[in-house]
Amino acid sequence: MAEHTVASFDEDLRQISRLINDMGDLAGSMVGAATRALLETDNALAQRVVSDDAIMDARQRELDDRAITLIAKRQPMADDLRHVVGSIRMAGDLERIGDLAKNIAKRVGSVGISAAPRDLTHSIDSMAQLVLIQVQAVIQEYTVGDASALAKLRNDDERIDVKYTSVFRELLTYMMEDPRNITACTHLLFCAKNLERIGDHVTNIAENAYYVLTGTQLPANRPKQDETAMSAPAA
Repeated sequence: MAEHTVASFDEDLRQISRLINDMGDLAGSMVGAATRALLETDNALAQRVVSDDAIMDARQRELDDRAITLIAKRQPMADDLRHVVGSIRMAGDLERIGDLAKNIAKRVGSVGISAAPRDLTHSIDSMAQLVLIQVQAVIQEYTVGDASALAKLRNDDERIDVKYTSVFRELLTYMMEDPRNITACTHLLFCAKNLERIGDHVTNIAENAYYVLTGTQLPANRPKQDETAMSAPAA
């Protein structure tokens, strides 16, 4: 962004950018911690993730307040307006990522007491690693202004969809083979779905970030390979 005549205008914009970076860091931390807590049955770590969600909510409220005040005071146009409105949208998706990480953390205790075989969590782990890479990369690419990397990252969500379909089918198989796995697998299915939704929110952030940087929209149709609806039994 170009420098403005009023220095405080630039500082207002920088504050909004800092909040987006802080929220992005916290989102990555929450997703990583929720996954570790799930895989290691670490209830204390899970509780920390639940507590961190309040921090995420507070940061979103602060960003919204700053953005609305800036619009009212400065009446930004063109690139500046895209930056402010895009930040509001990205903050909303980051807040939802925090909510989904919290939802995973809340299931840690239930999965732990169900005595699930350790191999049930292997596929969840590999899926979570894909998601975490996306979460960590999206704000980083936005910060350095790499629009082409954001476009690629948005399309890479297809890999998460494919992995989710694989995890979904694998967990259903475990449930059919041994009814004792049903409770644990049900909770893990919800965790996998939360991870898939986190990937969708990263996609939204990438699209908004790309628009902020370039002033153009990415194509509406993007790869989408979640095939679980076809895998589920008919009602």
